[in-house]
This record gives sequence, structure tokens and C-alpha cells, in this order.
Amino acid sequence: MVRTTFSGREIIGVLTDFNYVPTSRTGSHVRLRYENPDTGEVRNVDVPQHDEVKIGTLHSIAEQCGADDFHEWCAWIAEHS
Repeated sequence: MVRTTFSGREIIGVLTDFNYVPTSRTGSHVRLRYENPDTGEVRNVDVPQHDEVKIGTLHSIAEQCGADDFHEWCAWIAEHS
């Protein structure tokens, strides 16, 4: 079974390790920006700094990151957190 419970700080930590850059903060939310060095494609990802990110929000974050498979994305986050 794949872990699907993460804190916002865990997610932000993994994404920043993989070249996502914090660009702004509004309340408890951090916006991260990623630019693909090969294609120039830009992705903006909003992550709440909550102790536990709700599953629906986690799905949204995975989608913003361009994940094709939610459970694979969660496994990737778990592996690198």
C-alpha cells in the first residue's frame, strides 16, 4: 500500500530538492515554480503548509506537478522525503 499522508513541509522539501523554486507565500500556502530545462514548460504548484495535507489537495498537487499516476507520485514523494 502506498503512503498517501504527507505534511506540506515534506512535499515542499522534496519538490525543492528537484528544482522547484518557492516564488511566493500567501497565508499558509507556498507557491513553487518549476521550469523544465529541456522544453521550457513552466509549472506552478501551490502547497499548503499543513501538518497533514488532505487527499483531495494531494491529488491537486500531483496534477499540478504533471503526475500521470497519483499513487506513483505519492511513492516518489515518500521515497524522497
